[in-house]
Amino acid sequence: MDEALLRSLTPGVLGILVRRGADFAAAEDAVQDALVEAVRGWPDDPPRDPKGWLVTVAWRKFLDATRADTARRRREDLVEEEPPPGPATAVDDTLRLYFLCAHPSLTPSSAVALTLRAVGGLTTRQIARAYLVPEATMAQRISRAKRTVSGVRFDRPGDVATVLRVLYLVFNEGYSGDVDLAAEAIRLTRQLAAVIDHPEVAGLLALMLLHHARRAGRTAADGSLVPLAEQDRGRWDTALIAEGVEILQAALARDRLGEYQAQAAVAALHADAPTAEETDWVQIVEWYDELARLTDSPVVRLNRAVAVGEADGPRAGLAALADLTGSPGGPPARGQGPRLPRATAAAAYLHERAGDLATAARLYADAAREAPNLAERDYLTRQAARLHTRLRG
Repeated sequence: MDEALLRSLTPGVLGILVRRGADFAAAEDAVQDALVEAVRGWPDDPPRDPKGWLVTVAWRKFLDATRADTARRRREDLVEEEPPPGPATAVDDTLRLYFLCAHPSLTPSSAVALTLRAVGGLTTRQIARAYLVPEATMAQRISRAKRTVSGVRFDRPGDVATVLRVLYLVFNEGYSGDVDLAAEAIRLTRQLAAVIDHPEVAGLLALMLLHHARRAGRTAADGSLVPLAEQDRGRWDTALIAEGVEILQAALARDRLGEYQAQAAVAALHADAPTAEETDWVQIVEWYDELARLTDSPVVRLNRAVAVGEADGPRAGLAALADLTGSPGGPPARGQGPRLPRATAAAAYLHERAGDLATAARLYADAAREAPNLAERDYLTRQAARLHTRLRG
């Protein structure tokens, strides 16, 4: 069974049912039922026209469900007669589905789940495993999302920025369970780039490729985290880097800079450096200045502070960090809200580079307690222990 083929056909089949009059929730259920039939029957009797077969079976499933549900019987008047078998239409509904799944009325987690299901073709079980939640929990989330977007009319252009945020969230989930969400996000973004000509779509694709190219170097053999400066650059995927840089250069040439292009430019500078010591930190600071202008994001300003510390020295980095957090590694300034994630770890790193090992050790320990995942906590704990050992020696 070619699972990749089924997943690639899913959005087109779903779009055809929706255009024929099926509401989104019912159409999506029917497509999932058709996919189950395909998994059961195709290995022994593969169809000559896989998409046409899925459309026919999904439409029949939809009609059966509609007729069986007396509460919805009034919708039968809106349903077309079953179309005759034959090649499926070549109209591409992928873009419409992207905008539907990224509808502003959905929460980010619901938008991601619905995108993976409707556009990505993943099963509820696969999505639940990827997010490490019970299948029933994910089924409820997806059902609520489908009810929310049912009946939504597309009489105006969709918000590309919202679609890109959803795809970026998918990519940042990385890998867990039996679904590689980073690779899935790249596949979906490639699909989006094929149907919409937008420099930020290209920028996001470039960003994903450049980050994904470093994936093999991010962990050691024992699974522990390896920071960028210590990674074996020989393990990076040079083909993905070359592709990402080429896509980025074409996007930047259009002179419509956006945040994903700027982020990709930072990633490209890291990928271009033969060693960590040869990284062009001055250019990276300049790109973070552009990002800050575009987004005014605290996370961007945090990353900029670290880059300033590399370009102009750790004291300059600590000063930039203090402007953001109130005091390096301390509580946030009054009125700034909760502590920015990873700010303490950044402060620890900069204090160590400045030679203040006692403060760095304390901050590494604090950062370990704040770490968002086990790999980061273990890494930061080891850094604190390393510095404590040096101080005792």
